[in-house]
Amino acid sequence: MIVVSDMMGTLTTGSPFLGMVDWVKHNQSKFEANLRMATIMPSYLLAKRGLIDWQAWGQKLMVDSLGYIKDATPEKVAQVSEWMVERDLWAKRREDVIARLVAHREAGAKVYIASSMVEPFIQPFAQRIGAETIGTPTEIVNGKLRMIGELVANEKKIEQVLSRLGVDRVDVAYGDTILDVPMLEKADHPVAVYPEAKLKKVAQERGWEILGDTPSYG
Repeated sequence: MIVVSDMMGTLTTGSPFLGMVDWVKHNQSKFEANLRMATIMPSYLLAKRGLIDWQAWGQKLMVDSLGYIKDATPEKVAQVSEWMVERDLWAKRREDVIARLVAHREAGAKVYIASSMVEPFIQPFAQRIGAETIGTPTEIVNGKLRMIGELVANEKKIEQVLSRLGVDRVDVAYGDTILDVPMLEKADHPVAVYPEAKLKKVAQERGWEILGDTPSYG
């Protein structure tokens, strides 16, 4: 049995950007952290009002934040990732969804977290529930953490899963936004988790399971 879940919004309401800024505040520069927060406020207000896409905005913040780590090394990236997960992403986890994934694993399923997030940021979260990770790969070049290629988002997430496992479909999939539809369509049992309005409509039309109420962003 193969179970695949999105991460952001599905397994946690936390923010990798806020987790990164918190690390910067406590480990590099409080001034820099405050400056980063002030800089994003105009775009945050636009995203909150729906004038720009909330998820795309969040993904851009995560990508930009990779450059916040000065003199990056594998050990430092691991430290940042653990800090981010422990103090933000895991602290704001959706316990009901996590419980399902743990139950799947305990019943013998292979559980994968498939996310556009960079893989180092996913790994500490996945380890806490015994899952494997499929995300955006990274590399360190001249002390800077950067993505390898493009974000593993939308169709690319499920393509990575199917390609890695050599299968055409999965048994169960969990997602929270309309961008997760390609992944949910490849599951025998799709679950819309705390779905945003567009996904909720699709789930209702197709008779998919819905877990949790539609959230408000911002």
